[in-house]
Amino acid sequence: MTQFPVDDGSFLQDYIDDHHDFLSWLGTRVDSLERGRIVMTIPYDEKLTNTHPGGNEGHSEIHGGVAATLVDTAGGLALRTTLDEPLDGGVATINLNVNYLERATADLTATAEVVRSGGSVGVSEIRVESETSEGTRPVATGQGAYRLFRGD
Repeated sequence: MTQFPVDDGSFLQDYIDDHHDFLSWLGTRVDSLERGRIVMTIPYDEKLTNTHPGGNEGHSEIHGGVAATLVDTAGGLALRTTLDEPLDGGVATINLNVNYLERATADLTATAEVVRSGGSVGVSEIRVESETSEGTRPVATGQGAYRLFRGD
């Protein structure tokens, strides 16, 4: 059994930066990582926003697909930390549910926590927060079910 390499998530950040072009293009950061829990951020960038005819004053809102990507990625990676062979096993999304609560016009930060990691299926709950005029608030919540491929 491989011990999960608990650290500040730098090994995962290096993997994203070097091998995952889409997450890297989004600017995805690993803020913290532990068994059964991960915190990740996608920083605000104009390229990730919805375009509105006539323009908007200030920041435009981030496209909902960016939040959904963060929900899916964080939920699956949180489950990966529960595998006996986290670096050799795999995770594939079975079902993803995202509830949008309000517009996001700043960095998105997701906290994913494992609800259950079974023999072949796992479930994570994810909360996405963003800075608003009223402070940091939840802008989306999600739940994902994932097929777990445990290493040999």
